[in-house]
Amino acid sequence: MENTPEPVKFAYWVPNVSGGLVVSKIEQRTDWGYDYNRELAVLAEDNGFDYALSQVRYIASYGAAYQHESTGFSLALLLATRRLKVIAAVHPGLWHPGVLAKFVATADQLSGGRAAVNVVSGWFKDEFTKLGEPWLEHDERYRRSEEFIRVLREIWTSEHAEFNGDFYRLHDFDLKPKPLAAPGRPHPEIFQGGNSTSARRMAGRVSDWYFSNGRDFDGVTEQIRDVRAEAALHGRRVRFGLNGFLIARDTEAEAREVLREIVAKADREAVEGFGSAVKQAGRSASDGKGMWEDSEFADLVQYNDGFRTGLIGTPEQIAERIVAYKRLGVDLFLLGFLHYLEDVEYFGRRVLPLVRELEADAAERGAPAHVGS
Repeated sequence: MENTPEPVKFAYWVPNVSGGLVVSKIEQRTDWGYDYNRELAVLAEDNGFDYALSQVRYIASYGAAYQHESTGFSLALLLATRRLKVIAAVHPGLWHPGVLAKFVATADQLSGGRAAVNVVSGWFKDEFTKLGEPWLEHDERYRRSEEFIRVLREIWTSEHAEFNGDFYRLHDFDLKPKPLAAPGRPHPEIFQGGNSTSARRMAGRVSDWYFSNGRDFDGVTEQIRDVRAEAALHGRRVRFGLNGFLIARDTEAEAREVLREIVAKADREAVEGFGSAVKQAGRSASDGKGMWEDSEFADLVQYNDGFRTGLIGTPEQIAERIVAYKRLGVDLFLLGFLHYLEDVEYFGRRVLPLVRELEADAAERGAPAHVGS
């Protein structure tokens, strides 16, 4: 069993895509433009956030009519902040890993070592086929992503990069300048998501962080167990992030009413279209355990099952639930909000101090930071 005093970390979904983080016609005082997002990034790093994740969408879909490209937007946010680490979501198949390695190395140099990537194997077929790119079968997409990550790491850490795979090849490739290296960070951090067995095994073999869709305690425990088992076979350690949509209000009744209104005002056509697309992608996994395979309509109103994590209620209730997830092995929460500026400030003022108090109390009692490590 592993004891660690390291505090749980927090990230937020960057709203660089129009429509906010819920597919609902409820009022959302959130904007997808750069001026709003620059203000939000500064506010977030001043309210306890360690990371921000820029979404990737290439075409209009399911309530997201407009999108800013993730890597360029991430660099802009890095240059607007001082401490925040910004993760750019990228698709193998639409990026060559050598070109991305160069871009991220530059972003990392310019930001003092704060760039990261989230490798997205892909669920939206149209983003590939409408660009004339092949749409691979589910497990093949993960094989390509694994090679993509191996190539990134090879380029970032080797003076004479070599790789000979089924999807990518390198021949004596030397990237200069390299990204900045630091103790515990030999290269920019590599994140990935995915619920399937292929995704979990890939995380154990090559990724630094594994993002889970919204999950309850049992679901998180199962995923952490599987990824850790695979990582142990390769002498690796993978850290865990959990998606959650956070609704913190002064009373539980207020928070629950916000959730009720979000779902009641859901854009039904967009949610059902999204659900059809992502459930097909989830069922296409070789074992049928892909993303969203068991998501209900209300879950899909938040793109990544964020309601299922249960971060809805008073600051005290949410803080206790966050620390309970930490005990199971969650290292980072990737959060979405309804009204970003107001909700991020409320989180930093009301929720985060309670989380830190609970962590300190657990440390004093000698309680394990992770259960089942």
